[in-house]
Amino acid sequence: MKRIQSKLQHLLAIALIGGLAISSTVVAKADPANPSTRKSPDWLRSAVVYEIFPRNFSQAGDLNAITARLDELKNLGVDVLWLMPIHPTGEKMKKGSVGSPYAVRDFYAINPDYGTTNDFRRLVEQAHQRGLKVIMEIVAGHTAWDSVLMDQHPEFYMRDTNGAVIPPNPAWTDVAGLDYAKPVVRRYMIDMMKYWLQDFGVDGFRCDVGPNVPLDFWEAARTELEKLNPQVIILADAGAKPELLTKAFDVDSSWGMINALNTVMSSVTPASYLKEMWEHNDQQFPKGALHLRFTDSHEEIRAVARYSINGALAGQVLMLTLDGVPMFYNGMEVGDATESADPALFEKMPVFWQSGGRPPLRDIYRDLIKLRKQNAAFYNGDVVWVTNTAPEEVVTFLRQDAKDTFLVLINLSSIRVKGSVALSDADGFEPVNITGRSNPVDTHVPDFELSGYGWSIYHRPASK
Repeated sequence: MKRIQSKLQHLLAIALIGGLAISSTVVAKADPANPSTRKSPDWLRSAVVYEIFPRNFSQAGDLNAITARLDELKNLGVDVLWLMPIHPTGEKMKKGSVGSPYAVRDFYAINPDYGTTNDFRRLVEQAHQRGLKVIMEIVAGHTAWDSVLMDQHPEFYMRDTNGAVIPPNPAWTDVAGLDYAKPVVRRYMIDMMKYWLQDFGVDGFRCDVGPNVPLDFWEAARTELEKLNPQVIILADAGAKPELLTKAFDVDSSWGMINALNTVMSSVTPASYLKEMWEHNDQQFPKGALHLRFTDSHEEIRAVARYSINGALAGQVLMLTLDGVPMFYNGMEVGDATESADPALFEKMPVFWQSGGRPPLRDIYRDLIKLRKQNAAFYNGDVVWVTNTAPEEVVTFLRQDAKDTFLVLINLSSIRVKGSVALSDADGFEPVNITGRSNPVDTHVPDFELSGYGWSIYHRPASK
């Protein structure tokens, strides 16, 4: 669901709460009683997720328009398609002229504006033929007010002391909360997920506001889903909840990192704050935990509007070179600046695919994805943060394994910055060539000179 709040409030809250969490002398550690996360498929670590809002992905706004672009997405380097809710949208108490896809009227149906069940089945089949996975979004915590369940199963809903149905959050006026204290609700939702997994062959689910539903439900659901597909992938819309990744979920949303980046790009905190946030999360979660890394989504104002076009690129370079599973939101690869979040969540506002005057983003992202996939240092290697002489503006870190070491430098400010990196051994690093990018200014590591929102990646074989 859209997190409705003003940008200023958002940034101040993050700066205050995040700062307190990190500076506290008592830092949350991984629970020793749950020392590890669940073992996810190996391929997921090197995967790239691509979020699609079917209504706004194209002018047609249907599933067939997605099927028509599968080759394009495959060529970009995408592995997993995450489809935002594809079910019919509620009309009663809807927000905007169209309504939120998160106000679901029927979990067993396809939004008629999107097409038919046959269209969806064809999309999944065509994706599989190209080696792409398809995960669909499940909105387990609530329904539209005119959901079929209101008539069929009114006992499924949360109610106040007067017996009136209520939303799970007072601000979410367009939805009604489901009551997971009732076993019949749990059984219905698990059976529904099994239906899409078994009858349509989807590869998994992204679960909206996962923490709003009891953890033991998700764990029970996973156990049953794995009987149908042992490789099922389940993503949690959650952050800072290590327990979710113990048994139930493969990946969480890493909200702490994107919120930290927002404060850095808004000059509220220095670039070094990202290192602090990463280290804080690393202490919270058991080793091996996977986090979705993103700068753009249906819940954020578009990155090009928040950061500028070059700032958005720099931010996504960070997410593509850090640990975790990087994600793209539809249209990022052309620098689309169409509104997202509110109002786009409640209106028809298609991606503008012919954006002009942009850097060759698709080519740049394609090369960065290829670099990541071809070098295990980026998806299985260590993250080693190294200090530099411009910590207010620049982040520098190594991605390394037994075979390779990559040095990543990213200027997260709009000003040109000169400096140096504190490396004990700087010999042997060579710049990585990325399509659409010129080589770094004629400096030699450990020295650097980066234009506003400039970035560079260097490589050195481990056995130099």
